[in-house]
Amino acid sequence: RPVTVNLPLTFEHIQEAAEVFAQRMESILSDLPDNEPIAMVGHSTGGLVIRYFLSHNQNYGRVTHIVLIATPNQGNTLAGMLGDVSDWLVKTFATLDSLQPENIVKLELSDPPETRIGAIAGNKTTFILGQLLENENDGRVEVESVYYPGLDDFAVLSHNHNEIHHKNETAELVDRFLNNGSFAPPTSQETNSGD
Repeated sequence: RPVTVNLPLTFEHIQEAAEVFAQRMESILSDLPDNEPIAMVGHSTGGLVIRYFLSHNQNYGRVTHIVLIATPNQGNTLAGMLGDVSDWLVKTFATLDSLQPENIVKLELSDPPETRIGAIAGNKTTFILGQLLENENDGRVEVESVYYPGLDDFAVLSHNHNEIHHKNETAELVDRFLNNGSFAPPTSQETNSGD
């Protein structure tokens, strides 16, 4: 049963958005049986909110799988550039402050060992902002920022930041990962055996 959680991202730091997420999760978890497994999928900064929640909340044991879509796990170079240009911007748009590469470390993110985590990056640069980035990117987030050591799987799709989470190809990878813990398609042997 999918549940969507809207988060106050733009004018709030990731920590504040994670507090809203934790409250919403408490409500969702209270309506489920104690042994009900949970999977989470987050796009962009939403993925960081999920990782922050799992790093700082005791309910993470029920989360079996996570997929992070275009999530700037290593920070966002564009946010760092904006921070260098204007303190006002990062103070007003607090999420930008959280996304600066040097501030990601301050989130103290750690992944539960029993939770399988996959990440999907985009590499279709169609935004003007993407031209400011030196490395392969989706117009907002660099592919190398989405990846981090410890992921159980990683995929790159040819989509930009605003479209990647709306594409069937992405949905298929998410479904595969949530069911099998891998983005790879099932082998013909697995398909024939009914697994």
